[in-house]
Amino acid sequence: MNDMAGLDGLRRYPLARRGLFMTSLISGFTLAIQRVEAQTIATDTKGLTVGEVKIPTSDGALPAYYAHPATGSNFPIVVVNEEIFGVHEYIKDLCRRLAKAGYLAVATEYYARIGDLSKMTDIPTIVKEVISKAPDARYLADAEATIDWAGKNKGNLGKVAVTGFCRGGRQTWLIAENSTRVKAAVAWYGPIGGAPSDIQPRTAADGADQLKCPLLGLYGAADTGIKVDDVQAAAAKAKAAGKTVEIVVYPDTPHGFDADYRPSYRKEAAEDGWKRMLAWFKQNGVA
Repeated sequence: MNDMAGLDGLRRYPLARRGLFMTSLISGFTLAIQRVEAQTIATDTKGLTVGEVKIPTSDGALPAYYAHPATGSNFPIVVVNEEIFGVHEYIKDLCRRLAKAGYLAVATEYYARIGDLSKMTDIPTIVKEVISKAPDARYLADAEATIDWAGKNKGNLGKVAVTGFCRGGRQTWLIAENSTRVKAAVAWYGPIGGAPSDIQPRTAADGADQLKCPLLGLYGAADTGIKVDDVQAAAAKAKAAGKTVEIVVYPDTPHGFDADYRPSYRKEAAEDGWKRMLAWFKQNGVA
């Protein structure tokens, strides 16, 4: 059963039932990136069960990608929050990497109702036509529906974690601030500020003191869009309220340093962040 009791300050803002713009996930990589770098990691499916599914929600079924070990059940769950580009090959690969580590990882295409990310070729269009039109309360409800699905499909609802990258890092903060079922959160270079709107009324920093689980934030010191001081201020706000937060800042490292398919990839920081993420999950009972 969805637990939305933590939606303090977030208006319920359902979209009209109008069908989905995306009924299936992106094949390959996003068109918004001109080229895929040679360093791109490709994780095989050996020993895994993977596939595309439909996540039932209170407002239609959303496409999603999942991966878990081929044998066993009752796997710890990791909800993977996409970047602005959709659940494309990079996000799917992250799910497979997590499955190799013993998790049931699932990435839902939360923006399927708003626009077709598989056809969008530039970042400004994606932000204007999709991201800015996505109600936070709807996103949070869909995340809870994703957890529900995982619990019915070999996942352990007593061991739920959430992670996300770029915009998905912001959503990771929000989910950690609102969901009482998540035990650990890891936000990769997630924006914590921004201009509020009617449908996105609170920033991640606004609710930092409301965190309901321990959160690890992974950031780059050379990120031109996210000020480290702002991240540290949000962490200080959380800690002052008795919350558990750890922020790791990688020197001379840009935004998107885990995105191995883009030039922003920094292998050392990405690998260190991955190890820290898995350790954070284990430390907080999600392993």
